[in-house]
Order: sequence, then C-alpha cells, then structure tokens
Amino acid sequence: MLPSLVFFSLLASFSAVFAATAEQWRTRSIYQIITDRYALEPGAVVNECVISQQTWCGGNWNAIRKRLDYIQDAGFTAIWISPVNQNYQGPRSAYGDPYHGYWIADISQLNEKFGTAEDLKALSDEVHRRGMYLMVDVVINNVMSTSLTPDYSKYMFKDAKYYHPYCAVDFSNTTSEQQCWLGDKQVPLPDVNTENSEVKSKYSDWISDLVKTYSIDGLRIDAAKHVRKDFWPAFAKSAGVFCMGEVFDPVVANVADWQGPDALDSVLNYPLYNALLAAFALPGPQNMSALMDYIEQSKKTFKDTTVLGNFLENQDVARWHNLSVDPQSLYNAMTYTFLSDGVPVVYYGLEQGFSGNADPYNREPLWSSNYTNTTSYQLMTTLNKLRTFMINTTDWATQKPNVLASNKNGIAFQKGEVVSILTNIGSPAQNLTNIAFQSPWPQGTVTIDVIGCRQFVVASAGYVEVEYTKGGVPVVLIPSTLQGSGLCGTTMEGLHTGTVPGQTVAQSSALLSAMVAWPLSLLLMVSLGWRW
Repeated sequence: MLPSLVFFSLLASFSAVFAATAEQWRTRSIYQIITDRYALEPGAVVNECVISQQTWCGGNWNAIRKRLDYIQDAGFTAIWISPVNQNYQGPRSAYGDPYHGYWIADISQLNEKFGTAEDLKALSDEVHRRGMYLMVDVVINNVMSTSLTPDYSKYMFKDAKYYHPYCAVDFSNTTSEQQCWLGDKQVPLPDVNTENSEVKSKYSDWISDLVKTYSIDGLRIDAAKHVRKDFWPAFAKSAGVFCMGEVFDPVVANVADWQGPDALDSVLNYPLYNALLAAFALPGPQNMSALMDYIEQSKKTFKDTTVLGNFLENQDVARWHNLSVDPQSLYNAMTYTFLSDGVPVVYYGLEQGFSGNADPYNREPLWSSNYTNTTSYQLMTTLNKLRTFMINTTDWATQKPNVLASNKNGIAFQKGEVVSILTNIGSPAQNLTNIAFQSPWPQGTVTIDVIGCRQFVVASAGYVEVEYTKGGVPVVLIPSTLQGSGLCGTTMEGLHTGTVPGQTVAQSSALLSAMVAWPLSLLLMVSLGWRW
C-alpha cells in the first residue's frame, strides 16, 4: 500500500492532467500537428504524398505516439492534434478528402482513419507519461456536406431543426457570421444552431465525455467567433479544461472580445501574427511600429495576455518562409513569440523551413524532412529551455513585458530577468544600424547572450548598444544565473554556468554560426558595446 503522502501526490498529479487550467497552460509551449501529415508508423510504406491532391497521406495517432521524442527533445511540453472526430465519408469532394479532420460528420464518433479509441488513449497516456499536455482541436460550429440539402441522419444532430437554414455568410454582419453556412455551394458547412437548448445540452454532455475518456488537457476551438459568444461559458465549464478559441481577425479589440469569463480562457493571437509579419517579414514593410501598436493595444484590451496563443504559422495561413525569404526574419520573430507574453505555438514544419502557400500547400508531410536537426529546430530548443528555466525558477510566466527601446529597425524588451533585442534588418550587414537602450541591471552585472553563450558585463550607466554592422541575429540577455537550465552548460572564459547536461558553448556557437551563415554564407556576428 502506498504511503498516504505519495498517494495524494500522485492523485494531485492525476487530477491536474484531467483538468489543466489556464494557469497551468501559460507555462507550456505547444507543438501543433495535423495527424495525417506528422508521421508514419515504423515500417509503413512511404507513398508519394502530393499535397495538391488534398488526400490522405497515412499519418495516425500511433505514429504520433512513436515520434514524440522529436517534439519533446525540442523542449515542447504540449501537443495540439487536429480533430479526432468522424469526418465526411463518401465520394471525393470538390476539394478533396477530409485528411485534415475539420469536415465533421458524426462528432460523437472517432475518426477511424486515424486509429481506434485504444490508439487515442495510448497516445494520451504516453503524452502524460512524459509530463506533457494533450490539446485536441474541436469543431462545434458546423458539420460538412456536399449538398445544400444534406442528409442530417449522418450527423449527431439528426434533424434539420438543429441547424440554421442555409444562407451565405456576410462577413460584415455578426449575426450572419454566426448563423449562416461557412464553405460554399460545392462543400457547404451546415451551421449547427447552438442557440437551441437541446443542442447546448448535448454538446455539453459530449465534450465532458470526450475530455474524460481520452484524458484531454485542453481544447482548441475551431471557428469560435462563428458561434454566439454566450454559448461558450457553459461549454467550457462542461469541458473542465483550458479552452483556446480561433478568432480569425487582425484587430485586437475584435479578438479580445472573445476572451474572458463571458467567453473563453484564451484565443489564438492573430493580431500579434499580423504585427510580426508587418515588423519582420523580408521582403515586407519592416513596420516595427505595427508591433509597438499591438503591444500598447493588447495591454489595454486583452483580459490576460499571458495565455494567448502566439504563432507564426498554422493550417490556415501561408508558411512564414513563403512570405519571408530571409531566415533572420524567422529567428527574430520566433524569439518574440517565445519570450513575450503568451503561450508559444509552433505549427509542425516551421522548424524545417517548409514554404507552402495557403491551404492545401501549407500541409506538407513532415517525414519528407527526415526530421532534421535544423538551425530553426535548435533555436526552438534553446528558447524552450530558457522559457522553461525561467518559469521553473521565477514567476516569469506572469510578469509583464516592458519595452526598453524601439526604432524602425528593432525592439528591446524585458520580461522578468530576460532582455530580448530583436531586429528586422535581416542577414546582410547594415552599417550604423543599432538599438541602444538602458539595461535594467546595475553597472558591473554579468549577463549572458543565451543564443551565442557569450558573456557581457554592463558598463557605466547601464547603457547597452547592439550593433548590426555584421548582420541581424536575435540577442537574448539574462544575468549569469543559468545553473540547472541546460543552457551554456560549460565554462566560458572563466565563467562557470553549470555542469548539467545540455547545450554546450560549442553547440551554441554552432547554432549562432548556422543562424548567421545560412543561406548567404556570411560570418555575421553581433557585437555588443555600451554608451555612457
């Protein structure tokens, strides 16, 4: 028999898995997966996966389970998988097959294409065995049809009275957005009447059962703004876990309206996504003021910025590399998503430099990359290690960022004891381009650039200047208290920062060299000086 202390400790851990809250999720970082495209089971025949054909490529839940090392080794502490429920079954539609999981048929059933109930439970169990969380995508707003007169008997709600009558969406009208059918006349998406009391009750029972049966820790809710806002509190309460909604809109006020006790715990941060594109994409407007505007608006408008879902890619937008050709633009923007407020969300393949345009070209098979340890993968690993270290040793997750300086070429901001200096100048050398700011540390403070594992001492008056005469890599400074972080884990010029296994100075230098060398083959180094 277990001693009572151990028993209750295990019980608390068990309970946390089944009811992960916003407070717990703000400490996580999420790797987003389309199940059909992430991995094949060992020994599976690798057939050609032609993404333009919009059809099945063979991924499933067992394959994800057997490839979790790739995700966990990069430091991610949660996975988000595409919808697990039964999808359209029938002749190929005008837009291909439902490999992505978003064309719901009977939501009360699982999608047999991805495996059995036992397979999904095994994936959940393995995720939790590793101390990670499982987020599942759910589609509540609609089902899928190939006709404007669907056979409702195929769905969980089996009568037309449970659906809004057909109308095309007018995206300038909120009522139309919430009651008309998404899709088009070739593949219409019949809109479930979520104002109906029977629908509300059955959805609440269904989500409660799904979460408990498969030990789900969080939900990503598709098309959340297409359902009346007052539907969500009761639904979320029945789920009993963290709920992050999709509100596809670039305007802070419009998105923020869907976060809070009268709506959802969190939303995907589309306003930040658009601001980062404007600020860092190359070619692009290099409009750093767009990011500054976002920061100011978000402080005033969002209920809780610490749990917003920060992303650079997802299944609905073009790949970053399709929009920005310079790798430094990715490294700088990525650093912002990890080290500012919010929960970092990385869409599978970002780390491999996938460059597909919008649907379906942004849904490539990951196995084509051979899961290579790329520069981007290494940078994500470093950022995850730093973020996890700060969360585990301080109250970093709830500390608010503070902009120290900004200009047209970059931004310096502080969150807790971490100062990030980011730039949009890209890989080529830029004469006389710099960001100068007064650091938060007193003269003589020893700091470490976590990206390059280089030591710097704050000089008189605490002013720091980052010069980009040799190129624009991100710089991330913290005081030299890295013991136990797994970062810079060796002696550097007389400074010992820890002996734990992890990233060594040589590995960090290799990462920095790779960041600044590809693809221009330039040796680009960031130099730090001080002004007083």
